[in-house]
Amino acid sequence: MIYKVIYQESLHEVPVRERSKSLYIEAESEKEVRQKLSDRKLNIEFIQLLDEAHLAYEKQSEAFKLETV
Repeated sequence: MIYKVIYQESLHEVPVRERSKSLYIEAESEKEVRQKLSDRKLNIEFIQLLDEAHLAYEKQSEAFKLETV
C-alpha cells in the first residue's frame, strides 16, 4: 500500500499549509509509516492511504517520488 504523508520539516513550528510538504511511502499500515519515519524528526500532519485512482493522479505530478525506507 502507498501512503501520502503531509508534514512540516520542523517539530517546533506551527503547521502552516503553505509550508507543508509531502512524501510517498510504501507500508502495510499507518503505524508502520510512522515507525519508518520516526528517525527523521518530522512534524507529521496527516497520513493518507492512496486508492488506485488517487495514486494514478499523484503519479502524474513531477513531485511524485516513492521513498524507500
